[in-house]
Amino acid sequence: MGGERTSDFGELLLKHRMSSGMSQAQLARASGMSVRALRDLERGRARSAQQRSAEVLAKGLGLEGGEREEFLLIAHMRRRRTGTDPDTESTCALPSPRPNLVGREEELATLRAEAGTGATVAVVGPPGVGKTALAVAAAHDLAAEFPDGCMAVDLRGMDEEPLTPRATLQRLLHRLGVPSSRTPKNESECSNLFRALVHERRMLLLLDNAADESQVRPLLVTGRGCLTLVTSRRMLVGLDRVRWLRLAPLKSENAVFLLADIVGADRVDAEPQSAAELTTLCAHLPLAIRILGNRLATRPHWSLRYLREKLEDERTRLRRLSAGDLRVRSAFELSYRRLDRETRSVFRRLAAVPGVDFGTEMAAVCTGVDRAEVDIFLEELTDAGLLQHATVPGRFQFHDLIRVFADDCLRSEEPSGEQELSRTRLLRHILDTACEAARLCAPDAQPTGAFSSREEAVAWLDLEAANWLPAQRRAARLGWHREVLDVGRAMHWYSDSRIYAMPWDQVFRLGVEAAQELGDPQEEAVLLNFLGWAQYVCMNQPRAGFETNTAALAIATETGDRREQAWANSYLAMELLRLGDPGEALEHAEQAAALSDDFGFFEIRVSAYNSYGRVLHSLGRFEEALGVHRRLYAQLIRRAGETSTAVQLLYRGFTLRCIGDCLTGLKEWRAAAETYQQARSLVSEGGMYSAEEEIALPEGRAWRMAGDHERARECLEKVAEYSAGPLFSKYRDQAVAELALLPEHG
Repeated sequence: MGGERTSDFGELLLKHRMSSGMSQAQLARASGMSVRALRDLERGRARSAQQRSAEVLAKGLGLEGGEREEFLLIAHMRRRRTGTDPDTESTCALPSPRPNLVGREEELATLRAEAGTGATVAVVGPPGVGKTALAVAAAHDLAAEFPDGCMAVDLRGMDEEPLTPRATLQRLLHRLGVPSSRTPKNESECSNLFRALVHERRMLLLLDNAADESQVRPLLVTGRGCLTLVTSRRMLVGLDRVRWLRLAPLKSENAVFLLADIVGADRVDAEPQSAAELTTLCAHLPLAIRILGNRLATRPHWSLRYLREKLEDERTRLRRLSAGDLRVRSAFELSYRRLDRETRSVFRRLAAVPGVDFGTEMAAVCTGVDRAEVDIFLEELTDAGLLQHATVPGRFQFHDLIRVFADDCLRSEEPSGEQELSRTRLLRHILDTACEAARLCAPDAQPTGAFSSREEAVAWLDLEAANWLPAQRRAARLGWHREVLDVGRAMHWYSDSRIYAMPWDQVFRLGVEAAQELGDPQEEAVLLNFLGWAQYVCMNQPRAGFETNTAALAIATETGDRREQAWANSYLAMELLRLGDPGEALEHAEQAAALSDDFGFFEIRVSAYNSYGRVLHSLGRFEEALGVHRRLYAQLIRRAGETSTAVQLLYRGFTLRCIGDCLTGLKEWRAAAETYQQARSLVSEGGMYSAEEEIALPEGRAWRMAGDHERARECLEKVAEYSAGPLFSKYRDQAVAELALLPEHG
């Protein structure tokens, strides 16, 4: 019996008999059929019952209404040789596949793996990403796996009146050969009949362009031999037992391949840079690339560069992304118009966010919606395919072209006063909060206002860098010179712990320009010093830093600002060392140290005296330099309670690094290695991971010279594997050279 296969009619018969509580013998007496005939039907040995037998079985089971109609219809359908009549073959036929599906090999493989599993796969994603093209291609690719046929229905989910589930079921039942006269009258009975008819078959069902879960739920089948593909702009999170395939825009190289497939590889090969820029302006969205490709294909005299220049203006980009009846804006509008009034308002006001992603804080400020409530709107927009989750939990982002669309909606649908209020409110909030957070990084700062600790402030600056950096640039364009200057001024101490994480030369240059616009030479000297530091330390441009800090020193001397004179001299000493002039560097280092004695220990003296010690070291005066750094380190320990833990870790780690350099100069290799090791631990604890890598190089060399080859290898391999851009290539090269000097393992 285990090898027997029941028919869908046999399963239905068994289900009704068990529900009635009757044995086969009792049903045989009630219907006038033999027990053997009943057994053959239930076990699938007989495909179906004759019409008269089906009627007496329905009567014996006490079936009435829709249940009786379904029972008789299943019996009728199973008596047929095939599931369809020739005149129903074109009903629910698969659409023709697109000729140039590019870059979806992984997704196609995922869908192929679902064949024969009885699964429902929801292919979801933003408008224009190619959901239908992928699903249709997969259906044609898999057609041979489904001998009982493939069916497709466009559910018209973005229309004013999407197809109702009952109307869809009527089409599907007609495709399966159910006469219109025998189609059940209500949705539930239609759904039950449809599921019963396909339960034993191997069929593929494509439900394209679904509006929501309620439209799809009655259409889902449970047969193990079936595969249902659903495409939707919504996530359809309310469906049970569904697997999701979220479709993203194309990878950059595949976007260019698609463009080449449409316009010809020769045109793309002739202008590879413009081709890449064009697809980027399309945000790698297949619909947009097809539109551009069609436009270029019909205008062979246009260069790719010419079209790229036309698309650079965001205000007209969406209008240009149209070709015939294909329009990117129309695809977005269909989703937008299905939102309720409040959600549409939230969507368009989010366009004011300057960065690539945002959380509920930014969303609440720019939309005017309470922070606890705005999260509901953000999730609704994500489900609708108009927002997407960012990589950081709780953060959201626009697809690039949808951001442009949201901004268009904001400009066209909101009164100009409301637009400016929304943008201004958010911009001021970001700039004010960034300044407050950054000031908490200063050595003597105490938590106030929005942040309860330095750590909380730093976490905000790290997380919201995608917003405060562009906010400062936008403020500069608007002529908000004081606000731009304040941001640059505030970032000084935060930048010390995130040396390579931000474009500090841009941040501080904007501050310099703002100070010049305000006619404030004292502030200009401060920001010039910050900019010179960024050029020398972050950009590895000592000559540019030297020129900038020289200008800062001149202004500070003219205005009598001794603090900025100390900073400028300290920076100049380090730049001159890098430029190969230790003698002049010593003069500046001595001036910096002397001037710094008038100011706070953590404010400037630590930096000035460390610079002085480093210059002495470069001149080979190792004992003197060691004395400077050790006295400084002893004071750091004594004054630990005067500043934050983070500042302590930063200064102690850097000072120990300098002590390690002095011990190296004195050839005290093991002491140097142990000092470097301690310094590396401190900067790592303080979150300065790039500094940790830099210290690992001299530590590895010191361990090698001390004869501890295993520790040396561990440090040097760490540096050799580090690959954070060209600034670190010299460290990698040196580490590889040091590794070559170590003996082989074992």
